[in-house]
Amino acid sequence: MSPSNLPGANLPVPDPALADLLTERLAIVEERLRDAVTHTDELADTASRHLVNAGGKRLRPLLTLLCAQLGDGARPEVIDAAVVVELTHLATLYHDDVMDSAPMRRGAPAAHEVWGNSVAILTGDLLFARASVTVAGLGPDAVRVQAQTFERLCLGQLHETVGPAAGEDAVAHYLQVLADKTASLLATSALFGARMAGCPEQVARVVAAYGEKLGVAFQLADDVIDLTSVGAVTGKTPGTDLREQVPTMPTLLLRARVAEGRGTADDAALVALLDADLTSDESLARAVAALASHEVVDETRALAARLATEAVDEIASLPPGPVRDALTSFAQSLVERAA
Repeated sequence: MSPSNLPGANLPVPDPALADLLTERLAIVEERLRDAVTHTDELADTASRHLVNAGGKRLRPLLTLLCAQLGDGARPEVIDAAVVVELTHLATLYHDDVMDSAPMRRGAPAAHEVWGNSVAILTGDLLFARASVTVAGLGPDAVRVQAQTFERLCLGQLHETVGPAAGEDAVAHYLQVLADKTASLLATSALFGARMAGCPEQVARVVAAYGEKLGVAFQLADDVIDLTSVGAVTGKTPGTDLREQVPTMPTLLLRARVAEGRGTADDAALVALLDADLTSDESLARAVAALASHEVVDETRALAARLATEAVDEIASLPPGPVRDALTSFAQSLVERAA
């Protein structure tokens, strides 16, 4: 795999020397990932390689490697930590796609479409196991952080599945789901990078706070992308969340308008459309087009941008230089991307 084709290689890193270094380190992580998902059992091997081979942005290991440059980024523990966070992320994707009935992932059929739900879930479990083996070599503190992150990932998925309690604000509930389900692992990715590189604990806490804000901003940007980008670019079917009645920020903002009496007749009609049968591609396309042109999408985009700015504010105490500049660009790129 050439440097220009590496996952994450197209993300803006202002300093060329740092960009080259991260690309080299990411290539090592990619190699280690492929080794980590190798099994002697043929089915386990093929299913475990499915999403690794499909590619991806590798945002989490890239964040680990980047934050490690605040200390001794050459320590071997940094690579191990980067592998752990990506294995954990990949494991959640196998599970998420089953729960969301997502037909595509990274431009390829989702694992459950190829092998069925049970194999997909068990493959995710296998990847969690491999992540656990690797993190065990990083010491008890790393194991504790990984366990706490895993707990938050499960809670985020659980709360997304059951929805808000009676009387609970649906938007606030959703933001907490995003914090647990997405932001927790980005925060851990940054934390691991700083800690494994021997940074002071205050630096580790600063970048973890950055990762937490960035994770919510990232997922809100995904909500926008799901409505405004084409599947050939994202590798996912546009509007899958709408079809499966999975809440997203634009739909929640629209429903809040109507429920609070702030919506128009057109808003109420759009909610009715979203609640209708979206099984056919034609009906789903109508719903996606109608929601994509609504101003709640701009509101979601603005909220993502605000949280990205808050993430950058978290790292203001870091020493100025290429790493802080790259973290700033990293945040901006995640909310401005088209896929």
